[in-house]
Amino acid sequence: MMRMPTRRRFIRISAAAAGLGLLSTGRSVRADVSPAVWRGTMLGAVATMEIHCNDRRRAERLIALACTEARRLERQFSLYLDNSALVALNRTGILVDPTAEMVDLLLASQHYSRLTGGFFDVTVQPLWDLYASHFARDDANPAGPAAAEIEAALARVGSGRMTVGRDRIVMPRGMAVTLNGIAQGYVTDKVVDLLRAHGISQSLVDMGEARAIGARPDGQPWEVGVADPDIAGRTAAVLPIVDRAVSTSGSYGFRFDPKGQFNHLFDPRTGGCARRYRSVTTVSHSATAADALSTAFSFMPEEEIRSLLPRVDIDRVHLIDDAGQSVELTA
Repeated sequence: MMRMPTRRRFIRISAAAAGLGLLSTGRSVRADVSPAVWRGTMLGAVATMEIHCNDRRRAERLIALACTEARRLERQFSLYLDNSALVALNRTGILVDPTAEMVDLLLASQHYSRLTGGFFDVTVQPLWDLYASHFARDDANPAGPAAAEIEAALARVGSGRMTVGRDRIVMPRGMAVTLNGIAQGYVTDKVVDLLRAHGISQSLVDMGEARAIGARPDGQPWEVGVADPDIAGRTAAVLPIVDRAVSTSGSYGFRFDPKGQFNHLFDPRTGGCARRYRSVTTVSHSATAADALSTAFSFMPEEEIRSLLPRVDIDRVHLIDDAGQSVELTA
């Protein structure tokens, strides 16, 4: 009998995987101002908001408003809420009268797929299902799924086969979408837009991906730590950011097998798992772009990433290669 992860266990795993790359440096901001801070989970990831505002009650109201907006988006994009719009799309292959946000996010996903030559693709969910099912078996082959099974799953991958329109979204039956590689960044951007619209100019938002609003109240950059892929709780690098988003993708985030040979980052062309880097961190104006491109860059050689930087909204890329060496690329 196959032992699939329970929903609760899966969310815990997903939260760990999503939050591993970014650590708070814990540096004091300003002694006379106490920020309003919220911590929870969003889209299966550890989420936080730190809002700096002279009116504490107003800051807390804005946190409540931001959480309401994030939960509304979560009900569209989550794979793990039975009544989400995404689950309905995967079940039937069609979504009639989709929300503007769903259309925008899927169009953005197709844009990043074209931009990266297919390295980013939201239709890799059949590969996730295959690997999860394979390694849930008591007699699972440690070498992974058979080549024929991977080929069969790849036949159902390809975001270009999805038709995305304002009136409906359609894809061939058997295909399935996961927005885990872009939705957290998108929700972070939406929360930042909401806070800016209400006059917030200095805050830090992390809905699975981190984005700073302005600088810290003391005028210094925010500091985001890049986690060491090998040692939990240790920081491999610290990135100063002002009005920027940071996203980390790492093959260490979730592993299907005890040896860690198979992880949650799937190559949409081969059906294999990411092994080129231990982690990829991107810095951008947009958390959506940072999220999608940290995933895509996980499969691309350093030279190819460098050549793409002038065409994408990425300021910096911090790579930790398979040997544990760090490389910094700038646009």
